[in-house]
Amino acid sequence: MDHNNATDAPAMLDVITIGRSSVDLYGQQIGTRLEDVGSFFKSLGGCPANIAVGTARLGLKSALITRVGDEQMGRFIREQLQREGVDVTGVRTDRERLTALVLLSVENDKTFPLIFYRENCADMAICEDDVDEAFVASSRAVLVTGTHFSKPSTDAAQRKAMRLARANGARVVFDIDYRPNLWGLAGHDAGEERYIASDHVSAHLRTVLAECDLIVGTEEEVLIASGEADLLAALRTIRTASSATIVLKRGPMGCIVYDGAIPDDLEQGIVGKGFPIEVYNVLGAGDAFMSGFLRGWLRGEPHHVSATWANACGAFAVSRLMCSPEIPTWEELQYFLSHGSTHRALRRDEILNHVHWATTRRKAIPQVMALAIDHRSQLAAVADELGAPHDRIETFKRLAVKAAARVAAGRPGFGMLLDETYGTRALFDAAKAGFSWIGRPVELPGSRPLRFEHGGDIGSQLVAWPVDHCIKCLCFYHPDDPDTLKREQQETLRGLYEAARTIGRELLIEIIASKHGPLEDDTTARVLGELYALGIRPDWWKLEPQASTAAWGHIDAVIAANDPWCRGVMLLGLEASAETLQAGFAAARTAKCVRGFAVGRTIFASAARAWLAGEISDEAAIEDMAGRFARLVDLWQGSLPAESA
Repeated sequence: MDHNNATDAPAMLDVITIGRSSVDLYGQQIGTRLEDVGSFFKSLGGCPANIAVGTARLGLKSALITRVGDEQMGRFIREQLQREGVDVTGVRTDRERLTALVLLSVENDKTFPLIFYRENCADMAICEDDVDEAFVASSRAVLVTGTHFSKPSTDAAQRKAMRLARANGARVVFDIDYRPNLWGLAGHDAGEERYIASDHVSAHLRTVLAECDLIVGTEEEVLIASGEADLLAALRTIRTASSATIVLKRGPMGCIVYDGAIPDDLEQGIVGKGFPIEVYNVLGAGDAFMSGFLRGWLRGEPHHVSATWANACGAFAVSRLMCSPEIPTWEELQYFLSHGSTHRALRRDEILNHVHWATTRRKAIPQVMALAIDHRSQLAAVADELGAPHDRIETFKRLAVKAAARVAAGRPGFGMLLDETYGTRALFDAAKAGFSWIGRPVELPGSRPLRFEHGGDIGSQLVAWPVDHCIKCLCFYHPDDPDTLKREQQETLRGLYEAARTIGRELLIEIIASKHGPLEDDTTARVLGELYALGIRPDWWKLEPQASTAAWGHIDAVIAANDPWCRGVMLLGLEASAETLQAGFAAARTAKCVRGFAVGRTIFASAARAWLAGEISDEAAIEDMAGRFARLVDLWQGSLPAESA
């Protein structure tokens, strides 16, 4: 591509944002002073980083120019940007400085304390050398922010990006993003302060305006960018300096867009549809707003459409706790615009929350072939029969991880199902092996009605789990069970589902119906339908093989009708022979919902008995399990349609 002529070929990127990237630590306790917060959520933050994520979620091709430290928090930012689909070509690692950090909390609906840890931080060391001409030329727009005009080096970097953008036919977006204490106008404890008048800041920001095509700010930010004390005068001062489209953010009143002359009546601008909602946390709302506006503006939508999308995105942000994690996806935004919500507090809308959750999962997992060795009571029984100590079970499970890793050989689509009772060290091994999926059980083995293995307070257990570990819960449930039993199991599963969503972990529900009644063509589908009716929408189902294509058709239909965002179904084994599983795999090939298998005793049972009896070596056990697992993988892949195999 000739980067000197932007009309020669389509731009690869829609927008490059420049500036702050931090790790935000949000207080989990709401309604208390920051001094009294006891625990925190971690997320990516910083205005330009948030907008890069937000625009990517809304379907734009975004990138970020920033710096991060050469440490764990810097790597977190880089990895999170990549998970969100943001181009990280412009993210530099600074080996001399730490990644910026922000502590935030919600004290009440009007007070949101925050502390910026930004002394000599990585992102404030951006310089002109970090702005590559070819990279800037590959984008349709560049977004600069007010904070990074506060220091000479970052100011020069942003101005270079603006010059290069205009020279290559790209547009310049200015998010005024005024933080007085980042200009040295307020103390460290005044991070939430939004406006302090400053002739110096105003004079500096006015030099930016003429080179912009879009200028976005709150009423206070418009005042600081103009140096005026009156809003109408401020807008006219900006208009005198710039022909840019001006977007005035007005919090719960939405926004007004001005093209051309500023009217005497400010309400005569272009207004998008507003969304009256409860204000829960204003932090990050402007970044969500900007993301929505850019989605429309960069795609050529009328201003009232861009403003409506911006207002809706801002509504999501103020009704939820954090910044970038709360920005909606394009699918979520469209669902909201089409269906609305009966809740003023959008965070209490279960359907919207589910769409948000399902469309912002950490990674795509189109297929899972898992070795399941979360068995506890079965292996304990074998050990007791053979007189082997139970600590040998843990060692055997570590061998199973080696077997699965040998088959996976670093390829995607492989997984493990392991428990904490005998598999804690095996879980550590699995984390290092690079599996696409790791699941952990919570049910008390064999319990009916369902009970949790380590006590009823399931939420407190999940807090300590890695964020990418999936909760697995086996429930022996038949649709013709007695009503009392069904209600008890349903309540337990509903509580688990709520805990999983609150704590942010994926959930797999395993249903075995055949142990307690006939397995007809509609049996499993009826179970799923009853659980969906309770609002239980797990990320995965784990189901026993079905005897007919009709049964799989019923399962497909109930999942499609209740949760089109479900990751899918894994097949379980029930200690079936490889030949029996092959038949089950073949029947499942007609189902749209089946994504793989999680099979255990078929793979490890004979090796476990021989190894616990001292009859075979570690390597022989690994080789036996790897061979059986590899054969199941071959059977599964052979059963897939040609385009999926």
